[in-house]
Amino acid sequence: MSEPIAAPAPPAEEPPRRRRLKAEARKSSILSAARRAFIETGDMNGTTIKVIAEHSGISEGVIYRHFASKDQLFYEAVVEPLKQAVDELVAATAAVDRDQPLTPERQLKTMTGLYRQLISTFEEILPLLGLVLFGDPHVARRFYQEDFTAAMDRLAEAWREVEARYGYPFESPDISARAVMGIALVLALESHHGRGFDRQRTISLISEGTVRGFFPLLEADRRSR
Repeated sequence: MSEPIAAPAPPAEEPPRRRRLKAEARKSSILSAARRAFIETGDMNGTTIKVIAEHSGISEGVIYRHFASKDQLFYEAVVEPLKQAVDELVAATAAVDRDQPLTPERQLKTMTGLYRQLISTFEEILPLLGLVLFGDPHVARRFYQEDFTAAMDRLAEAWREVEARYGYPFESPDISARAVMGIALVLALESHHGRGFDRQRTISLISEGTVRGFFPLLEADRRSR
Protein backbone atom coordinates (compact mmCIF):
# COMPACT_ATOMS: atom_id res chain seq x y z
CA MET A 1 0.00 0.00 0.00
CA SER A 2 1.35 3.38 -0.90
CA GLU A 3 1.86 5.84 1.84
CA PRO A 4 -0.73 8.59 2.12
CA ILE A 5 0.29 11.89 0.63
CA ALA A 6 0.96 14.36 3.37
CA ALA A 7 -1.22 17.43 3.36
CA PRO A 8 0.67 20.58 2.46
CA ALA A 9 1.80 22.55 5.46
CA PRO A 10 -0.14 25.74 6.05
CA PRO A 11 1.69 28.83 4.88
CA ALA A 12 3.88 30.32 7.53
CA GLU A 13 2.50 33.46 9.06
CA GLU A 14 4.21 36.52 7.67
CA PRO A 15 6.58 38.01 10.24
CA PRO A 16 5.23 41.20 11.83
CA ARG A 17 8.26 43.22 10.69
CA ARG A 18 7.70 42.27 7.04
CA ARG A 19 4.05 43.23 7.28
CA ARG A 20 5.02 46.51 8.90
CA LEU A 21 7.51 47.27 6.13
CA LYS A 22 4.84 46.57 3.53
CA ALA A 23 2.46 48.91 5.35
CA GLU A 24 5.11 51.64 5.51
CA ALA A 25 5.89 51.23 1.81
CA ARG A 26 2.17 51.44 0.97
CA LYS A 27 1.77 54.56 3.09
CA SER A 28 4.81 56.16 1.45
CA SER A 29 3.38 55.36 -1.98
CA ILE A 30 0.05 56.93 -1.05
CA LEU A 31 1.81 60.07 0.23
CA SER A 32 3.78 60.41 -3.02
CA ALA A 33 0.62 60.03 -5.08
CA ALA A 34 -1.23 62.53 -2.88
CA ARG A 35 1.60 65.03 -3.20
CA ARG A 36 1.45 64.81 -6.99
CA ALA A 37 -2.33 65.14 -6.97
CA PHE A 38 -2.36 68.16 -4.66
CA ILE A 39 0.32 69.90 -6.74
CA GLU A 40 -1.43 69.18 -10.04
CA THR A 41 -4.78 70.51 -8.87
CA GLY A 42 -3.25 73.28 -6.78
CA ASP A 43 -6.21 73.05 -4.45
CA MET A 44 -6.69 71.03 -1.29
CA ASN A 45 -10.48 71.14 -1.44
CA GLY A 46 -10.56 70.22 -5.12
CA THR A 47 -8.33 67.19 -4.64
CA THR A 48 -10.57 64.33 -3.58
CA ILE A 49 -9.63 60.98 -2.11
CA LYS A 50 -10.91 59.48 -5.36
CA VAL A 51 -8.39 61.53 -7.37
CA ILE A 52 -5.58 60.49 -5.04
CA ALA A 53 -6.64 56.85 -5.32
CA GLU A 54 -6.49 57.11 -9.11
CA HIS A 55 -2.99 58.59 -8.91
CA SER A 56 -1.80 55.78 -6.64
CA GLY A 57 -3.64 52.99 -8.45
CA ILE A 58 -5.43 51.71 -5.36
CA SER A 59 -8.90 51.88 -3.90
CA GLU A 60 -10.18 54.64 -1.68
CA GLY A 61 -10.70 52.06 1.07
CA VAL A 62 -6.97 51.29 1.17
CA ILE A 63 -6.22 54.98 1.64
CA TYR A 64 -8.66 55.22 4.54
CA ARG A 65 -6.92 52.26 6.21
CA HIS A 66 -3.79 54.40 6.44
CA PHE A 67 -5.21 57.89 6.85
CA ALA A 68 -8.21 58.91 8.91
CA SER A 69 -9.09 61.91 6.74
CA LYS A 70 -8.03 63.96 3.74
CA ASP A 71 -6.83 66.67 6.12
CA GLN A 72 -4.38 64.23 7.70
CA LEU A 73 -3.25 63.07 4.29
CA PHE A 74 -2.71 66.66 3.12
CA TYR A 75 -0.71 67.57 6.20
CA GLU A 76 1.55 64.52 6.00
CA ALA A 77 1.97 64.71 2.21
CA VAL A 78 2.51 68.45 1.83
CA VAL A 79 3.15 70.23 5.13
CA GLU A 80 5.44 67.71 6.83
CA PRO A 81 8.05 67.72 4.02
CA LEU A 82 8.23 71.53 4.25
CA LYS A 83 8.64 71.39 8.01
CA GLN A 84 11.33 68.74 7.74
CA ALA A 85 13.28 70.76 5.17
CA VAL A 86 13.30 73.85 7.37
CA ASP A 87 14.18 71.79 10.46
CA GLU A 88 17.25 70.41 8.68
CA LEU A 89 18.45 73.92 7.89
CA VAL A 90 18.01 75.03 11.48
CA ALA A 91 19.89 71.98 12.77
CA ALA A 92 22.80 72.71 10.42
CA THR A 93 22.98 76.31 11.63
CA ALA A 94 22.95 75.29 15.29
CA ALA A 95 26.04 73.12 14.72
CA VAL A 96 27.94 75.73 12.73
CA ASP A 97 30.96 75.95 15.07
CA ARG A 98 30.77 72.55 16.71
CA ASP A 99 34.00 71.26 15.14
CA GLN A 100 36.10 74.41 15.16
CA PRO A 101 35.70 78.06 16.13
CA LEU A 102 34.39 80.56 13.62
CA THR A 103 36.75 83.01 11.95
CA PRO A 104 35.62 85.83 9.65
CA GLU A 105 36.55 83.63 6.69
CA ARG A 106 34.63 80.64 8.04
CA GLN A 107 31.70 82.88 8.94
CA LEU A 108 31.45 84.02 5.31
CA LYS A 109 31.89 80.45 4.08
CA THR A 110 29.17 79.26 6.45
CA MET A 111 26.75 81.96 5.33
CA THR A 112 27.45 81.02 1.71
CA GLY A 113 26.68 77.39 2.50
CA LEU A 114 23.49 78.37 4.32
CA TYR A 115 22.24 80.41 1.37
CA ARG A 116 23.15 77.66 -1.06
CA GLN A 117 21.23 75.10 0.98
CA LEU A 118 18.26 77.40 1.56
CA ILE A 119 17.91 78.32 -2.10
CA SER A 120 18.20 74.69 -3.24
CA THR A 121 15.66 73.55 -0.66
CA PHE A 122 13.17 76.30 -1.47
CA GLU A 123 13.52 75.69 -5.20
CA GLU A 124 12.81 72.00 -4.68
CA ILE A 125 9.69 72.59 -2.59
CA LEU A 126 8.31 75.67 -4.38
CA PRO A 127 5.17 73.86 -5.62
CA LEU A 128 4.45 72.61 -2.12
CA LEU A 129 5.26 75.95 -0.53
CA GLY A 130 2.93 77.78 -2.89
CA LEU A 131 0.20 75.22 -2.29
CA VAL A 132 0.44 75.57 1.48
CA LEU A 133 0.92 79.33 1.81
CA PHE A 134 -1.45 80.43 -0.95
CA GLY A 135 -4.06 77.69 -0.79
CA ASP A 136 -6.53 77.12 2.02
CA PRO A 137 -6.15 80.13 4.38
CA HIS A 138 -6.63 77.99 7.48
CA VAL A 139 -3.87 75.61 6.40
CA ALA A 140 -1.66 78.57 5.44
CA ARG A 141 -2.13 80.26 8.81
CA ARG A 142 -1.50 77.04 10.71
CA PHE A 143 1.66 76.22 8.76
CA TYR A 144 3.04 79.75 8.94
CA GLN A 145 2.39 80.21 12.65
CA GLU A 146 3.16 76.72 13.92
CA ASP A 147 5.92 75.63 11.55
CA PHE A 148 7.48 78.37 9.43
CA THR A 149 7.54 81.12 12.06
CA ALA A 150 8.70 78.65 14.69
CA ALA A 151 11.52 77.53 12.40
CA MET A 152 12.65 81.12 11.77
CA ASP A 153 12.59 81.76 15.52
CA ARG A 154 14.70 78.65 16.10
CA LEU A 155 17.12 79.84 13.42
CA ALA A 156 17.33 83.22 15.16
CA GLU A 157 17.94 81.56 18.52
CA ALA A 158 20.71 79.41 17.03
CA TRP A 159 22.39 82.56 15.73
CA ARG A 160 21.93 84.27 19.09
CA GLU A 161 23.67 81.37 20.83
CA VAL A 162 26.57 81.48 18.38
CA GLU A 163 27.01 85.20 18.89
CA ALA A 164 26.83 84.78 22.67
CA ARG A 165 29.65 82.21 22.59
CA TYR A 166 31.88 84.86 21.04
CA GLY A 167 30.74 87.71 23.25
CA TYR A 168 28.80 89.67 20.66
CA PRO A 169 25.28 90.95 21.33
CA PHE A 170 22.77 90.09 18.61
CA GLU A 171 20.08 92.76 18.82
CA SER A 172 17.58 91.51 16.25
CA PRO A 173 18.23 87.89 15.23
CA ASP A 174 14.51 87.41 14.63
CA ILE A 175 14.54 90.06 11.89
CA SER A 176 17.83 88.77 10.48
CA ALA A 177 16.45 85.24 10.23
CA ARG A 178 13.38 86.47 8.39
CA ALA A 179 15.50 88.59 6.06
CA VAL A 180 17.72 85.65 5.15
CA MET A 181 14.72 83.36 4.63
CA GLY A 182 13.04 85.99 2.46
CA ILE A 183 16.15 86.57 0.36
CA ALA A 184 16.61 82.83 -0.15
CA LEU A 185 12.97 82.39 -1.17
CA VAL A 186 13.13 85.19 -3.76
CA LEU A 187 16.40 83.86 -5.16
CA ALA A 188 14.85 80.39 -5.39
CA LEU A 189 12.02 81.91 -7.43
CA GLU A 190 14.55 83.75 -9.57
CA SER A 191 16.53 80.55 -10.11
CA HIS A 192 13.40 78.58 -10.97
CA HIS A 193 11.57 81.08 -13.17
CA GLY A 194 14.09 83.75 -14.15
CA ARG A 195 16.48 83.90 -17.04
CA GLY A 196 20.23 84.13 -16.84
CA PHE A 197 20.37 83.53 -13.08
CA ASP A 198 24.03 83.25 -12.04
CA ARG A 199 23.68 81.18 -8.89
CA GLN A 200 27.32 81.17 -7.87
CA ARG A 201 27.84 84.92 -8.30
CA THR A 202 24.52 85.76 -6.65
CA ILE A 203 25.13 83.59 -3.60
CA SER A 204 28.65 84.96 -3.22
CA LEU A 205 27.48 88.58 -3.33
CA ILE A 206 24.46 88.10 -1.08
CA SER A 207 26.49 86.16 1.49
CA GLU A 208 29.11 88.89 1.71
CA GLY A 209 26.41 91.54 1.89
CA THR A 210 24.64 89.69 4.70
CA VAL A 211 27.78 89.23 6.79
CA ARG A 212 29.19 92.72 6.30
CA GLY A 213 25.98 94.70 5.92
CA PHE A 214 24.23 95.75 2.76
CA PHE A 215 25.01 99.47 2.89
CA PRO A 216 28.11 101.45 3.91
CA LEU A 217 27.89 104.07 6.63
CA LEU A 218 27.30 107.37 4.84
CA GLU A 219 29.03 110.58 5.86
CA ALA A 220 27.05 113.78 5.39
CA ASP A 221 30.04 115.91 4.42
CA ARG A 222 30.80 113.61 1.48
CA ARG A 223 27.47 114.27 -0.20
CA SER A 224 27.86 115.68 -3.71
CA ARG A 225 26.27 119.06 -4.25
